Amino acid sequence: MSIRTYNGMVRDFMNMADAMNRSYAYDYARNGGSTNGENGATERKMVLPINAWTQEDTYMVQAYLPGVAPDSVEITFEGDELTIRGEFPSVGEDVKFLKRELFNGSFERKLTFNVPVDVDKIEAVFENGALTLSIPKAEAAKPKQIKVVAK
Repeated sequence: MSIRTYNGMVRDFMNMADAMNRSYAYDYARNGGSTNGENGATERKMVLPINAWTQEDTYMVQAYLPGVAPDSVEITFEGDELTIRGEFPSVGEDVKFLKRELFNGSFERKLTFNVPVDVDKIEAVFENGALTLSIPKAEAAKPKQIKVVAK
């Protein structure tokens, strides 16, 4: 029985990882991206990744949309649900990719708010490829300070 050294095991693992990387090309369409109908596949919408946080009187939502024109982003608020929709542009139909990791195609994100918000005061700012939404809480949802009276 032979005893393998730690360095030998690491070297074997790295050789195996390198071989796998060479034999498998990353295909975004297979890993959650959109194929936009290529090869007979149906189009899927990407779930847009976001950051969301709350401030004292406002909810904030941010999404990165590089390459997307601000006027092509559709933002709606219906009932208690905020929806952000759009499409990442494609580089062209005749392109043969060497590596394809960037998403292209439709995206959508829906957020449900379980507290009232002031829909008329929602602001959307698009700067340097980042969309930032400021969603003010409705007066009814803001915390009320109750003063204690001693008797």
